Amino acid sequence: MPVGPTINVLATLIGSLIGASLGHYVPEKIKDNLPQAFGLIAFSLGIPLVVSMTHMLSAVLAILLGLIIGELLNLEKKLTSLTNKLKRSLEKRLTVRSGNLSKEEFMTQFMAVFVLFSASGLGVIGAMGEGMTGDSSILILKATLDFFTAIIFGAKLGHLVSLTAISQGIVMFTLYLLGAQIMPLTTPEMLSNFSAVGGMIMLATGLQIMGIKEFSITNFLPALFIVMPLFYLLA
Repeated sequence: MPVGPTINVLATLIGSLIGASLGHYVPEKIKDNLPQAFGLIAFSLGIPLVVSMTHMLSAVLAILLGLIIGELLNLEKKLTSLTNKLKRSLEKRLTVRSGNLSKEEFMTQFMAVFVLFSASGLGVIGAMGEGMTGDSSILILKATLDFFTAIIFGAKLGHLVSLTAISQGIVMFTLYLLGAQIMPLTTPEMLSNFSAVGGMIMLATGLQIMGIKEFSITNFLPALFIVMPLFYLLA
């Protein structure tokens, strides 16, 4: 049974609904400042993953080629367009808060949260690992962080944040089910390099949430799918 993915998705969903429904009770100072802590946590979680890198060339090439693929496919632009359509369709039914945020700031924060919940290296590794070994500890840790993150961003951005639980569930349950088929084809070194690429994306996510540097985070995601083949070919 996929314990970790189930707990993580429920934590994200419940947290975002609590934040969106009771967000007006949360002081503005907390809404504005606590995401900085979440960005710092994402950044900090990425550091040990990057340190685990076992083959620098394949990891660097994966990031570079992954970004090129993402840019050519316009992944972030397409996802932004889809999110805008969802936002417009749900505005009449759900609470979508922009507050003092501009449209660009709203989308930047939502995109960062979307990636943090659905496509972080920690989540991918945790889901794959549990599918193979049954160890759900990584995803339970991530679920704890996602719960509080979802409360704050639900309070800031509204019910739209709860939709990230859907994409998160699709990603995690798919990787859980594929774990048994994927893991026998990998080596510990290959997985460490995969984690390192996920860590680099998490570093970028943390910097973006903290407002230090903007990244096209979605366009980096193809790197997660090509790092293992590159490692196999080059290592």
